[in-house]
Amino acid sequence: MDIKLLHKEGNSISAIARQTGLSRKTIRKILKEQIPKEFKKVKRKSKLDPYKEYIKERYEESAISAIRIKQEIETMGYEGSIEILRRYIAKLANNQINTKKMTVRFETPPGEQGQADWAYGGRFRDEEGKVVNIYIFVMVLSYSRYMYVEFTTNMKVEQLIESHINAFEYFGGWPESILYDNMKQVKISLEEYNPLFLDFVNYYGVLIKTHRIRRPRTKGKVERMVDYVKDNFLKGRVFEGLEGLNHQARLWLDNTANIRIHSTTQARPIDLWTKENLTKVGTIKPYQLSIKENRKVTSEGFVHYQGNRYSVPPNYVGKVVIVEDSQHKIKVRVENLIVAEHKKAERKGLYIADKRHIDEMWQITIGESKDRTIKPPSWQIRFEQTVEQRNLSVYEEVGK
Repeated sequence: MDIKLLHKEGNSISAIARQTGLSRKTIRKILKEQIPKEFKKVKRKSKLDPYKEYIKERYEESAISAIRIKQEIETMGYEGSIEILRRYIAKLANNQINTKKMTVRFETPPGEQGQADWAYGGRFRDEEGKVVNIYIFVMVLSYSRYMYVEFTTNMKVEQLIESHINAFEYFGGWPESILYDNMKQVKISLEEYNPLFLDFVNYYGVLIKTHRIRRPRTKGKVERMVDYVKDNFLKGRVFEGLEGLNHQARLWLDNTANIRIHSTTQARPIDLWTKENLTKVGTIKPYQLSIKENRKVTSEGFVHYQGNRYSVPPNYVGKVVIVEDSQHKIKVRVENLIVAEHKKAERKGLYIADKRHIDEMWQITIGESKDRTIKPPSWQIRFEQTVEQRNLSVYEEVGK
């Protein structure tokens, strides 16, 4: 550009050559160019080049230190410094971090998926001065971004179920599947789901999906909603108790969160919510929230539960049944069949028995005793020989 500027000012090619030190041939060539050529830096070879593939493989495999790798490649002929190696490994580490952060955004059809999560809200003192934890339950419909928020004081599986029921009521239905992280309330282990929560979702026909280990970004829609709740609703506000907090949250959902223009969909969640193809509330009776535990029926025909014993029909002896604690009643269930029902014991240490169960057990016991084969004793007595029969007159003659 300097050469073209000098030429534009009226300097001859010879004069420009004297000022720049370039040959006249080079100057003529530059003046003919329409745009300047891109500067290309000469790529110099590095002493590390022959070993880069090996270093990359070893680092991705075990993330071992630069010192260890240097020791290994020195045996292969490397003569460079540790600093060059460290710079290359740092570049590999940054590439790994960026790869983990990469998330493919995908949109789901209406009614296909929801995402749910729990977040910690903070610690506060209640009216009695006791410290309580506040947790934030959030569920969002993936297609419309229509969301539900509820604040709780615990994260037990029973509370998770109750919050789901409330969310379904708010949405007017439920999606085909719900995506969670690997929380213990949903998944006890990598292979086993929480049986109580599984009983709940099976009742509604909802599929459970969990994100891959260390990949919470796959449920990014609800993660972003948690941040949105904390920033837009909670920050800088004062609420009167848990009931007041949840009441204000419902107003915020109706008047702010679900009527805003969403940055991704460029539409209001409430407008897209009308297109959600949800299974409507009312198609089945609401799930009866209760405590359910597995128990094995004893040989006497009872199940143990919270320090008491409840009778079961004797044909279930030795089998595993579900004990359901609901509304002051104890129900014993085998899959979907209720096999026994009792009034809940008022204190511990009681036997609660149904007379019919006792009668059935007695009849079975009597029947078994009649059919029981006589066990031979440990000693013997023989009756096979013939005993001589004598007339009593013989003994009379001896007496005389």
